[in-house]
Amino acid sequence: MNGNLYHLFQSRFPKDRGRVFIELADGHTYSYADLEDISGRYACLLGELGVEKGDRVAVQVEKSPEAVFLYLACLRAGAIYLPLNPAYTQSEVGYFLGDAEPRVVVCQTETEKAVTEVARKAGVAHLLTLGQNNDGSLPTRARGLAPIEGCCAAEPDDVAAILYTSGTTGRSKGGMLTHRNLGSNAQALHETWGFRPDDVLLHALPLFHTHGLFVATHCVLLNGTGMLFLPKFDAETVLRLLPRASVMMGVPTFYTRLLARADFTAESCAHMRLFISGSAPLLEETFHEFQTRTGHTILERYGMTETGMNTSNPLDGERRAGTVGFPLPGVEVRVCDDDGKPLEREEIGVLEVRGPNVFIGYWRMPEKTEAEIRPDGFFITGDVGKIDARGYVHIVGRAKDLIISGGFNVYPKEVELCIDRIAGVAESAVVGVPHPDFGEAVTAVVKRTPKSATPSAEDVIARCKTELANFKVPKQVHFVEDLPRNAMGKVQKNELRARFA
Repeated sequence: MNGNLYHLFQSRFPKDRGRVFIELADGHTYSYADLEDISGRYACLLGELGVEKGDRVAVQVEKSPEAVFLYLACLRAGAIYLPLNPAYTQSEVGYFLGDAEPRVVVCQTETEKAVTEVARKAGVAHLLTLGQNNDGSLPTRARGLAPIEGCCAAEPDDVAAILYTSGTTGRSKGGMLTHRNLGSNAQALHETWGFRPDDVLLHALPLFHTHGLFVATHCVLLNGTGMLFLPKFDAETVLRLLPRASVMMGVPTFYTRLLARADFTAESCAHMRLFISGSAPLLEETFHEFQTRTGHTILERYGMTETGMNTSNPLDGERRAGTVGFPLPGVEVRVCDDDGKPLEREEIGVLEVRGPNVFIGYWRMPEKTEAEIRPDGFFITGDVGKIDARGYVHIVGRAKDLIISGGFNVYPKEVELCIDRIAGVAESAVVGVPHPDFGEAVTAVVKRTPKSATPSAEDVIARCKTELANFKVPKQVHFVEDLPRNAMGKVQKNELRARFA
């Protein structure tokens, strides 16, 4: 039996390959036949470029149907897909390429010159371009090629994708996800969320991380149905298309922006079956306001890059505000103390998860892998939480000070390292404070060197914008005489969060 994830998807494709897979906001459609043809030609081109099983293909492009087909082409060719946020700067991309050593890089047509230089320094063999309008050297060179048949044979534990997560030390880690990891998680979600033969997904998420690329797209592929595919979230367009959809997945920001519109009503959602939220905590006030306004109860779930999804509120049953529900089928969740001892119900500790969804480790970081995956297979998430008496999982904090802003992960240390290099800065601390739109806003607290009046808040933000993706850039900068510390000299970030909330 072929363990390739694409083989699983293909077994669930509709018999009528003319069925719509993707429909764009302007009405243009791509069928399942188009999916097989285009991804097959892209896979053929990768083969002609010397891509072999296990080679990495790094992709930093804007969202488009062709980007989905390129991901599927990598699966078919046996390559390891490496998605990169288009917001990453040259220096950030340089690190990823140097670490992953891909054989091929695919970038936007607009960034070709900059990425070419970075790719050359990293020793990348081939660079292709892909624009949002089916332009660029990738579709041009693939045009006229014969699509490959089926897909490369793969073992379930072969790596299918590497997704980088920011490290608490500032160095990003590449989480290795296998065909088994992704396939088992997709099947668990498809079952848990009760996908139906007539479901249509409204897809307004980005494609460079787990939520949009795996959770949303995989459910559609397993269902053999279609999705309304938007380049980004736009409340007006979402409202126009909602009557034609039945399922929507989003980050909390999507829902707060819909609620800000007077024309978002129960009538707007009459055709909808399910609204799902994730990637950041959903405020209880948003949960209740959405329920009151629309009659729909948002289903919140919990996952992370290294594991895919771990828990979900029930499709049938009480969806409880402030919780992320129950473990998914095949997934175990436990709460442990700092020494790894399991705790009882209602006790707060670090969440650990085990199951076929849990990644096999960090790319070329065996020591980090060993430190975060216990001998019995449980992964230490770093999230602090509890399991209540009824079995619902609660997330109450993050052991690693992770900030989730607008659904994107921001590790403070990476931002602090950037700020601390600025002339006039003695030390900085970066925290997340509650924000009605983004969930959390990245906030920098800066101590200047003695007698220095610089930098200004504007200087700090401008410098960060040159080195970091925009979602990591502080939205606020505060200056203090001293950073609060405990007896051990550790900066008390809880105090900073409270002071600047």
